[in-house]
Parts: sequence; C-alpha cells; structure tokens
Amino acid sequence: MIPINTLLGAYAQGLFPMAVEGRIMWFSPRRRGILPLDRLHVPRRLRRVLRQRRFHCTVDRAFADVIAACAARPADSGIWIDSELIDSYMALHAAGYAHSLEVWCGERLAGGLYGVSLRGAFFGESMFHVVTDASKVALCLLVERLRLRGYRLLDLQWLTPHLSTFGAAEVPRREYLRLLAAALEVDCRFDPLDGAARLR
Repeated sequence: MIPINTLLGAYAQGLFPMAVEGRIMWFSPRRRGILPLDRLHVPRRLRRVLRQRRFHCTVDRAFADVIAACAARPADSGIWIDSELIDSYMALHAAGYAHSLEVWCGERLAGGLYGVSLRGAFFGESMFHVVTDASKVALCLLVERLRLRGYRLLDLQWLTPHLSTFGAAEVPRREYLRLLAAALEVDCRFDPLDGAARLR
C-alpha cells in the first residue's frame, strides 16, 4: 500500500499513480486535462435527464463499491486500478482525503466517481456507470459541490473526447502546476455544507 503522506505529497507536486503491468508508476502528463469549474457545459439532453429526477445521489455512502466498479472496467478502457491502489485509496478515504459520489437508480448503484481532495484541488481518479447517463450526473454533481465549497481546480488527468463535451480542456504542465499551486493556497472542505447539492 502507498503511504498516505506519499500519495498526498505526490498530488501536491502534480503526480498521480497508476498500476501498469503489475507495478505502480507515477505520471505527470505534458498536457493535463482539467475542467474549469466556471465552464461546465451540460448538454441539453442531460439537462432533461436531471429534471426528470430518475436518479438520486449520495456522497461517501459506498466508496468501496465505487472504486471496485471502476477497477472492474476493461483494461482497454484506460483504467488501471489494482489491489494495491484500491487499498491505498481506501486508506485515503478513511483519513478524509478520498471521496466518492454515488448515483442510484432506486436501490441500484447506477454509477459514480471517486477522487482525492487536497485543499482547493480535487483530483478526479475514475468514474463508471451501469445505467446510461449515471456517470454524467455524477460529474455534474461533483462540479456543483466544488463550486459551492470554493475549490479552484478540478484535475481530470487526461482529456478525453467525452470529457471535452462538458467543457474540459488541456493545459501545458507548467500552467497546470501554476493552477495547482494557487489551489493549494485555499483551504476547502469536501464534506457536505447542507446535505446533497442540488442538480439543475
């Protein structure tokens, strides 16, 4: 298991771990994917889904289930999460630094995401869905929570075509490190302020 202080220190320097061919490797991409919190674009169809209230959302209710579902995705999806990383993030969760957002359809866990909160930065690690649109709903909820709590940076690691439809963009490593340094100057808390954030 990666020690908590090692993980937090790495995130503070712009690094994140992934399991590659049986060992942990650290990454700091030359071009980093971020989602500016004031630029979230919610597609029209997804807005209709949010208004229909087919889903309900929770925070930190099923962290272990969310990370297990993310780890179960096919390797060719670009997700590499092994048992050592699961144990490491479970420890971060127990220490109050890693969080999950769960999206439910009735009593079924339909989708969700997890990541690491460090001062004014949130580092998105992975998301999943087993019901259409559930992970998109989780992303919208995440952005609203971060806005409400004054976060400055949502790190997505790498930009994907899917994330770009929500307003995500790439920035050079030097710019990312500048944004990260500014976010670490702000003391934010991911814990609920007044219950679940509202989805609009």
